[in-house]
Amino acid sequence: MSRIGGEAHLAQGSSDSDDAPGSPQSPLGERRSYAAPYESLTFTLVTRARRELTVTLAAQPVFDLGRSVPVSRRIRRTVRHRGGETALAALGRRTLEPMDLKRIDLQTLSHGLDLLHLGADDSGVLPAFWRTVASSGGRFALLCTELQHGAAPGALLVEVIGGLEQAPPETIDEALAHFETAALGVILHIAPDPAAARRLADVRARCLAIDFAGVAHESAREWLDAAALIGAAREACPQVMLLNLRPDRGLAAQSAGATHAVFAGMDAITI
Repeated sequence: MSRIGGEAHLAQGSSDSDDAPGSPQSPLGERRSYAAPYESLTFTLVTRARRELTVTLAAQPVFDLGRSVPVSRRIRRTVRHRGGETALAALGRRTLEPMDLKRIDLQTLSHGLDLLHLGADDSGVLPAFWRTVASSGGRFALLCTELQHGAAPGALLVEVIGGLEQAPPETIDEALAHFETAALGVILHIAPDPAAARRLADVRARCLAIDFAGVAHESAREWLDAAALIGAAREACPQVMLLNLRPDRGLAAQSAGATHAVFAGMDAITI
């Protein structure tokens, strides 16, 4: 299987484990419910504006579409203001400051590695904001390596989210260079737009992630545009991971060029 972010890659799982299904550390190759999370945790954080955030991390299985088995784990992150919209209105602004984003990423890194339970041959995916990666000058990549050493001996893939559409491709490529090690790599989380994928064709990322929660892909007519989006992403990058993909579209997604997926439940998705 092709590698992601230098030597780091989405590991191949084995489907012959004797561990009990549903256990907190279920083996990566175990055949299990497509969308069932492994486990989750929640922590709180107070912003510079003194508003309290609730951050929930949940480990999800990443499926190899060619083999229909989970081969990695991805940390899904949800950030909420405590008090909901009322709290946001009282705050007077809806954006977080760069220091807030960095603190969220640092705690996500620490807690997320515990959730991933990486073995020597495993790989896991953790989110990080583009603002954190771009402004760190390689320090965030170094911290990933330091925290990963010993506690999580497998490969760690950082899923960079938010702000990539405004960043020049050469700036993105320069920032990714710090993550090209044997046990560290990068996945770029892009907007569901073929143009967003094409502009990154010359960037050294080994995987693009697209959230299909915002992509209509249920009917045959809707799938035509979805397949074109996948095809554009695959032309730009060797591997494409789809998030919130309907399980009944797994085979079609693979035919269109996707290599991995984090499946959604079959319930309606709220964006």
